[in-house]
Amino acid sequence: MMSGIRGKNTKPEIIVRRLLHSLGYRFRLHGKDLAGRPDIVLPKWRTVIFVNGCYWHGHGDCHLFRVPKTRKEFWVNKIVSNQLRDQRNHAALQDAGWKVLVVWECAVSKKLCLSDEQLETAFSSALASTESLVEIRG
Repeated sequence: MMSGIRGKNTKPEIIVRRLLHSLGYRFRLHGKDLAGRPDIVLPKWRTVIFVNGCYWHGHGDCHLFRVPKTRKEFWVNKIVSNQLRDQRNHAALQDAGWKVLVVWECAVSKKLCLSDEQLETAFSSALASTESLVEIRG
């Protein structure tokens, strides 16, 4: 079952890539040499982008995330370990001088997502920001 879950080229990731490309940003995919293998790497802006699934990464206040009713302890442990790994990877990237941008699945897919104009504004402001960790939520 879990072997069927893709980690690369997911629909939310492709939506983000298409938007970035249409805005003129050029990027690399799945940086193997960087902590956490970010989904998108913008070397010119020294920025990495993670497109996180709300369920798998435990996006707490999101309509796409809920703890399963069966094997609750297993899933809670798995999601918490995913969150801890994300924090470690983000810290390692920030320490290396990278800006980390996290785009949540709820911002780009399903019924309550942001419009292309809202996403464009969010990306532009995130890249211009001095913050080292920026999240885009739906």
